[in-house]
Amino acid sequence: MKKIAILLLIALCIGVFAGCSGDVVVIGGCTCPTGSHNNPTQPSQPVPEGALKTGLAIVANTTGSVNGEKADYDVTLVAVLVDDDGIIRDCIIDSIGTTVKFDATGTITSDVTAAIQSKNELGDAYNMVAYGGAIAEWYVQADALAQFAIGKTVAQLRSGAVDANGYAPAGSDLASSATIKLGGYVSAIEVAVSNAQHLGAQGGDELRLAAIPSLSSSVSATAEKAGTAQLDCNVTALTVNGGKITSCYIDSLQAKVTFGADGVITGGISEAVETKNQLGERYGMVSWGGAIAEWNQQAASFAAYVTGKTAAEVAGIAITEGGTPANADLATSVTIKIDAFQDLIAKALA
Repeated sequence: MKKIAILLLIALCIGVFAGCSGDVVVIGGCTCPTGSHNNPTQPSQPVPEGALKTGLAIVANTTGSVNGEKADYDVTLVAVLVDDDGIIRDCIIDSIGTTVKFDATGTITSDVTAAIQSKNELGDAYNMVAYGGAIAEWYVQADALAQFAIGKTVAQLRSGAVDANGYAPAGSDLASSATIKLGGYVSAIEVAVSNAQHLGAQGGDELRLAAIPSLSSSVSATAEKAGTAQLDCNVTALTVNGGKITSCYIDSLQAKVTFGADGVITGGISEAVETKNQLGERYGMVSWGGAIAEWNQQAASFAAYVTGKTAAEVAGIAITEGGTPANADLATSVTIKIDAFQDLIAKALA
């Protein structure tokens, strides 16, 4: 009897370890496709028929900054809906270009409290036609690329949208409606597609993209402390159907350029500024602030909480005087301020 029991145990163990060489086997809650137990994941939930993935990209750089003159921010925003075959079903492109001006004494000369409009929001007031002689305004050309992307995979988009120099191929239909350099926007679409997740969107949902940028945290330099030009920008890609949010993706950019009392830039000039979602645990809310979870996890929890709600219901979420959730259920997973998120959702659904 003992021999039989031992043989059965050995057979079971062989079956388990053999399974870890290729097939997914669950052992004590750990999913191990390659025999490693270092990356436990939750069992995947069945995806409803017709489900789409919601994606968001924030691609920013500060390389246009100039000593004694300005911190320059160039930010591309993309929202997408993607199916499980990688085909883009909807796409919105926007961009934010803004600066913080400072002089050779490190004193900020810009009005950092002024509202910032994206290029889509500026519309005709961006003045590419009036002052640059463009064939169409920026928002029209960006939308031409977004519409061209629909129905294509990223590979198909790359092969048809841009030539070796990043422009629409000469003689193409896209070139007749978009003469701006498109390569960076195509790359941002690729990032949005790679970020896309099943968050509840379905075919027939309307995609929205909204951003709220601010420079108000910027401060001039002093003899004792460096100055900081800071762009904070909360962004959401969400879908809506029947007045209710069906999926929601939130990310945030915090881009800082530092400079001394002589106006010389001392840090923050980068080709790629990472978002808070990209930083993940490196943002340091848990390790340095003792938070219950990192920013990206809390933002995702809030996004999940508002899914299924209307604009009025999101606006009505109770908050404390400090802007954090007053609702006990939400406060168990979100302890950061959410009033800015509520404003962001309201803008997206307006």
